Amino acid sequence: MYHYKEIGLRNVWLANGYRTIDTAYGKATAIEDVEGLHQAIGGLLATSKPRLTGAEFRFLRKELSLSQAGFGGLFGLQAQTVALWERGKQRVPKLADRMIRVLYLESIGGNDKVNDLIKRLNDLDQQRLERKQIFQETAKGWMPKAA
Repeated sequence: MYHYKEIGLRNVWLANGYRTIDTAYGKATAIEDVEGLHQAIGGLLATSKPRLTGAEFRFLRKELSLSQAGFGGLFGLQAQTVALWERGKQRVPKLADRMIRVLYLESIGGNDKVNDLIKRLNDLDQQRLERKQIFQETAKGWMPKAA
């Protein structure tokens, strides 16, 4: 059995569907049909748990390719708030828990409107990241320049 820790979940083990290979850097594990595996994990998380942990929430958010800022923006929250949930510093609120489940299930179910919404959120994040960032030196050190 292989303990699949790379996804940030401590309780996922693979009975098969993987192989150990030799690389120039040592042994590595190759997993067959990673996308299918992630859908199976995500589907189980979205439908069978009474409450998501921060790590489980992060897994679903990443599967949707949503940034913390993108998801937080749906609720008028800062990315740091979502980060606190994911690190287990604060409990994931019920509304956010339910929303990530619905978005995930609708997305893998092929709901075009949900997929379009997720794409728009990701596009907005990308635009924000590509915007010119101007910094200025102040008495307190370097700071982002106010717009």
